[in-house]
Amino acid sequence: MAVFNEQDSIADIVRVVLAQSPVRELLIVDDCSQDNTYLLLQDLAKEDERILLYRHEVNQGKGAALRTAISNATSPIVLIQDADREYDPEEYYLLLNPILADRADVVYGSRFLGFGSHRVLYYWHALGNKALTTLSNMLTNLNLTDMETCYKVFRREIIQRIAIEENRFGFEPEITAKIARQKHLRIYEVAISYYGRTYSEGKKIGWKDGVYAICAIVKYNLFR
Repeated sequence: MAVFNEQDSIADIVRVVLAQSPVRELLIVDDCSQDNTYLLLQDLAKEDERILLYRHEVNQGKGAALRTAISNATSPIVLIQDADREYDPEEYYLLLNPILADRADVVYGSRFLGFGSHRVLYYWHALGNKALTTLSNMLTNLNLTDMETCYKVFRREIIQRIAIEENRFGFEPEITAKIARQKHLRIYEVAISYYGRTYSEGKKIGWKDGVYAICAIVKYNLFR
């Protein structure tokens, strides 16, 4: 879990994640938060030994935080969770089922397959996500519906073999391009609920991140 300035939601999301029966360990990387997030995380880590807490002394971005977490994971399955409540940990069973049934090696949770509750928010944001997914699909030859989803699940030996280069939100297209090149991998998508936040509620991604994502799609599909 990559965390940056999430003091209002971090305790809630951590406790919900730990309440899920499949969770063996929760790796949290505080990416140099400037509020009380890290203090809260230190208290939470004292409550449950499954929490493995790391901190970046300089803000590096989501990709860098995930790189730290993934490299230290020991459980056989790695699931990426954001620090807000836009995604529901109670749906882990949906994401894990294809891997546990030995049908998949990688699972993406899709906000656009039509399952569960979805908060109605920004049209242009949704359109941008779909456009990025389409561009990524054209170059990877995958038929994903939600490349930019937070919920990505991997067998640990697969994700730890991949060298993650992007420090920020370019992580999503980078990892998708590198997964797609491994033709033997079985990639699944499952429908998930989505409870999006407004910018006033703490949403951080913006149009600049969309530009970086386009650059990452081109870079990792055509020049890597």
